Amino acid sequence: MLNAGSASLKAALVGPSGERLWHGQRSWEPSSGSVQADGLRPWLGEALGPRADNLQLVVHRIVHGGERFTAPTRLDPSTIAALEAITPLAPLHNGPALALVHAMGSWLKPAIQQWACFDTAFHHTLPAEARTYALPASWREQGLRRFGFHGLSHQHIAEVVRAPRLISCHLGGGASLCAIRDGQSIATTMGYTPLEGLVMATRSGTVDPGILLHQLRQGLDADQLEQALSQQSGLLGLSTISSDMGQLRAIATGSESSNREAARLAIAVFRHQLIAGIGAMAACLGGVDAIALTGGIGQNDQALAGELRQALGWLQPLELHQIPADEEGLMARQCQQAASPSHPE
Repeated sequence: MLNAGSASLKAALVGPSGERLWHGQRSWEPSSGSVQADGLRPWLGEALGPRADNLQLVVHRIVHGGERFTAPTRLDPSTIAALEAITPLAPLHNGPALALVHAMGSWLKPAIQQWACFDTAFHHTLPAEARTYALPASWREQGLRRFGFHGLSHQHIAEVVRAPRLISCHLGGGASLCAIRDGQSIATTMGYTPLEGLVMATRSGTVDPGILLHQLRQGLDADQLEQALSQQSGLLGLSTISSDMGQLRAIATGSESSNREAARLAIAVFRHQLIAGIGAMAACLGGVDAIALTGGIGQNDQALAGELRQALGWLQPLELHQIPADEEGLMARQCQQAASPSHPE
């Protein structure tokens, strides 16, 4: 399993029964569609070792599948070309992933297939009212609609917590909520891009579009605006200290006072938006049977779990779970099944 981001590469080796044989992560800097092959190939080769001869599939996580890709897909020249055409929808994520697809294609034996799983795919069940923006018809005809993201994580939660009305909360560097009814996504907080929704590590989440218009009129160009919203906002922008929730918790409760209030503000805004979002998801579901927290913050931040139990007491009886993410295991299961000779075309 390969998960290529804009600044890091995660990889895992999964056995035929879903067991995790190895996993690792390293930083990388794909630029202009290229990959630092000299560094990555030895790293992956050392990790696989003699097991490389038994490799059956290479599976890539690709963030944006657009309208077309709603299921695990074998990567061939035509599908790769179609994915390259929609790279502008998620350039920071799809570009590096496709660069890695090309690199792996030159390294692998011809018999080894490459597959892709898409973070948008789980949300293809969004009803029209949940995926449609109230925009001019000419804009909507350009494909400007809500896609939703973190779908692999939300789908994993749906398979682990089998509740009729479930709110999945993926809380990490990126953060999103998903309202899941009987295993299907019916509402989510991320939209056309992974910028919309909750406060994130360095991403703003939802803001009044009027603020963006104001900043454009003040002289910022589109690239500067994107940089500010994607890299300089969120927990980092609120605190001016750190984008890491663990560090902010330590500062907020520590004895050193100079940054304490800024850290507390960042945590409070994050929590406020999260609680408001959970309330909206609960309204879409008509009630809640369970809430599941996952991602680096969701599964590890015990203080947040306690705060949510207190704030959401009105949803009683409330089941609140903290569950490790396992996108790699889900991807392996999906693609092993799809690649099986008995699987229907």
